Amino acid sequence: MAGCCDHGARFDGVSAGYKRRLWLVIAINTAMFAVEMTSGQAAQSQALKADALDFLGDALTYGLSLAVIGMSVRVRANAALAKGLSLMAMGAWVLGTTLYRVVYIGVPEAGIMGTVGVLALAANVASVLLLMAYKDGDANVRSVWLCSRNDAIGNVAVMLAALGVWQSGTGWPDVIVAAIMAALFVNSAVQIIRQSLHERRGAARADQNLAA
Repeated sequence: MAGCCDHGARFDGVSAGYKRRLWLVIAINTAMFAVEMTSGQAAQSQALKADALDFLGDALTYGLSLAVIGMSVRVRANAALAKGLSLMAMGAWVLGTTLYRVVYIGVPEAGIMGTVGVLALAANVASVLLLMAYKDGDANVRSVWLCSRNDAIGNVAVMLAALGVWQSGTGWPDVIVAAIMAALFVNSAVQIIRQSLHERRGAARADQNLAA
């Protein structure tokens, strides 16, 4: 992914069209969290559970993004920082549970994984298309795009894991994909945290200039 630019005004989410799209994406993610977590438990798939958690994190992230639209740069940057830290925690949780599963390996249900993976991919492609025009906004808006992108990548990964489980007859493909998804969470968290800190520093400098 391209790095963050350090110049020019960034879209801050103040748009009725953007807000409507965000509400649609929140509804999609909330529904898919329920579907994937239930299916992940039934299939005993760590990759499905990791992807379900990503859906939940996205729904919460989008809700926070809506709440701070129109507020000051400092408030929006702080919200993005909180989301970055929570995404980092999510990655750590997925990695920890994946390591646990390495110790206690079971074979997930490849059929359930594949079917739900296709459904989730369709939901996430719809979300990505809805938000694609806003992928280069400020840290708050950009965090929404990164989460949507993570979902689409994660769903493709879950389907690959299902294929690997079906072909190998072991749970290792599921574990490997869950670990990759954890790394993706952490990578996105680092990007969000860096941009939010940069924007916070910019807001502090602007405040100092006004006070001078």
